[in-house]
Amino acid sequence: MDPYKIIKHPLSTEKSIRGMESNNILIFVVDINADKISVKKAIEEMFKVEVDSVKTHIQQGEKKAYVKFSSKNPAIDVATQLGLM
Repeated sequence: MDPYKIIKHPLSTEKSIRGMESNNILIFVVDINADKISVKKAIEEMFKVEVDSVKTHIQQGEKKAYVKFSSKNPAIDVATQLGLM
C-alpha cells in the first residue's frame, strides 16, 4: 500500500510536542484500516528513519499512531522536515 495513503497527517498538539521532546515520539493520524506494521514501514519509507515502535489508538472514528523513533533519529528532525517546528 502507498505510504501516503496510510499516513494522513501529523498532529501538532501540545501533547504531541511534549512527547516529541521527552520521549522521541511523533503522533500521526493514519488510515483506519492500517496496522502497526504498515504504519512503521510507511514512516520508515517516507522519512528514511528507523522506528522503534508504533502504538495505535482509535477515538471518534480517527486512528492515531504514536511513533517512537530510534535514538539515531530524533523526532524533532522529522518534525522539522514536516514543518511542525
